[in-house]
Order: sequence, then structure tokens, then C-alpha cells
Amino acid sequence: MLIRRLLVILSTFVGGLATTGATAPDLARPPVLSLPIACEPGRTCEVQHYVDHDPGPGARDYRCGVQTYEGHNGVDFRLPDMAAERAGVAVLAAAAGRVARVRDGVADISVRAPGATSVERLECGNGVVLDHGGGWETQYCHMARGGISVQVGQMVTAGTPLGRVGLSGNTEYPHLHLTVRHNGRVTDPFAPDLAEGACAAAAAPGLWSAAARAKLPYRPGAVLNAGFSRGPVSMADVEAGAVAAPGPEQPYLVAYARAIALLPGDVVEMRLIGPKGAALAAARQPPLDRWKAQTLTYIGKKRPVSGWPAGVYAAEVRILRKGAVTASRRTQLRF
Repeated sequence: MLIRRLLVILSTFVGGLATTGATAPDLARPPVLSLPIACEPGRTCEVQHYVDHDPGPGARDYRCGVQTYEGHNGVDFRLPDMAAERAGVAVLAAAAGRVARVRDGVADISVRAPGATSVERLECGNGVVLDHGGGWETQYCHMARGGISVQVGQMVTAGTPLGRVGLSGNTEYPHLHLTVRHNGRVTDPFAPDLAEGACAAAAAPGLWSAAARAKLPYRPGAVLNAGFSRGPVSMADVEAGAVAAPGPEQPYLVAYARAIALLPGDVVEMRLIGPKGAALAAARQPPLDRWKAQTLTYIGKKRPVSGWPAGVYAAEVRILRKGAVTASRRTQLRF
């Protein structure tokens, strides 16, 4: 999947700076950031991309990894699929501040969808900018049209709902893009003081609160989706959250998994296990030759002549990196 560079143009935000008498808190120190989205990283959402620290045409995240792309200026919190987006996931103020800018009205549609119009100068989509004082601000992009719940000039506290995650602007999947700026310059909340060419330590808190940082370990490679279907599935099916689960009458039982942010050399393997631990199918993909934003794997088994035995069926997916398991998931289905 080709992910195009996100260019955030704040000057096009509707409303401009607030003209009310409210003022943002005057913070001499950087704001301490809480989680800006109402999800559980590693279970109901994943960090897809980090800030790009490479000053040239290449891309490098704060750990000197490749979980970013050229010019990316924020952190992407990705939802599993459109079903999660439709259910509603709140975008939260990462710190106390004043609503400085708001934009709404941009369509919720993937830039890859047939009939999608240009998002030039609307790359952030629907969004909110909060002023935290002392030159600090946070920006929240790709929010749902009609779902923004704050107004310019409004004072908010950390955790205040700002709206919902959507699919607006320059995006192909539902996610929240969070950008932090100080005096107009992009600041990586994971490594705000990182020197050019350096790599941050794994335990560095950055601008995050202790509670938020504990939920955000650096984790390149994750299983975003896993489940069962009645036959072969496509990436579009999984993204739509519209994969129909099989029943005991179905002629095929298929297990699928979508992994994201994989590194060169990673290996994805899957197993389909029947009742009482019976091995039904297995697949092992060759090592990846390059970084992958996402990849889909599925395996299946034809129904026996006697029918599917009653019991629990399990699908296991593992991501192997240098021979060790770096991420895994197990999902079950009962007939």
C-alpha cells in the first residue's frame, strides 16, 4: 500500500485563532501528554507510524527504525477496521489547553476509494488544534465529519473528548494523526530533544505521562486483525470489517490475519487448529524483502465429508524476527 506524505496546512483550518477572552494556560514547561485516543494500544488500536527524524529524503523513526515515512510529522494511532470507526472511538485532548482552530465538513472517505476527490490543502481532514501555552500546541487529524464536539476558544482539560476518529483527509484507513509543535516546529513526543543522527533510549518518557508511556512501548510489527471467514479474503474486506464468519454448514473454514509495520526479514506464519488440538492447516511466508506497512495471510481447510466436528477451532498467527516471536495472536471459533 502506498502511503502518501501527509502535509498539514494549519492556515486552512476553519475558524482561525480564537477571539474570545479565554487564554491558554501559560506553561513554562512542555505539556505532559496523556493518551489522545480512547483505545487500548496493542489490543483495540496500534501505533502505525512515528515522526520521521531523517533530515534527508529517507525515513527514520526515533529508535532509528523504519516505522515512519519521509516527511511524516506525527504519530498515527490506527483502528483495526472501519467497523471500529463506525462504532465510534473518541479523540481526547492530550493535555489541558484552549481550542485554537477547528475544521469540519471534510468527507470521510479513503483517498483510494473510487470517486474520491482531491484533498489538496485538506490533508489533515477534519481536525482540532489545541494551544497549551508557552508556544506548545497539539493537532488532531482525520476526525469524523460532523463529530467534532468542541468550539474555538473553549478551554479543555486532559482527556476531554474532542470528537471521533474518522477517515477524512489524506488517509486510506481510520486513524488519529497527532502532531506536537513548539513555536511552530514539529516535536516528536517520544523524543523531543533527540539530536540529529541519534537514537532514543527505549525507556525515555518523552512528553508522555508515565501512564501513557507505559501503554506505548516501541513495537514495530503487530497483528492488527485475525479471524475466520467462509473463503478467501481481501485487504479491502478486512479493512471494511465486513468478513462474514463461517458456520458448520460452510464448505470451507478459512483463518486470516493482517499484520502491520513489518521489517525486512520478518516471517509471518499461521496455523489452523481443530478440536482436541488437531492440526488442520499451516502456512509460513518467506522472509520479507522490505518494510511492509501491512500484509495479509490466510489459510484454509475444506470441510470433511462427515462434516466439521463439533468443538473449538483456533487460528494462531506469529511474526518471527530473527527467529524469535515478536508479535502473535490467537483467535477462536466454536462449531
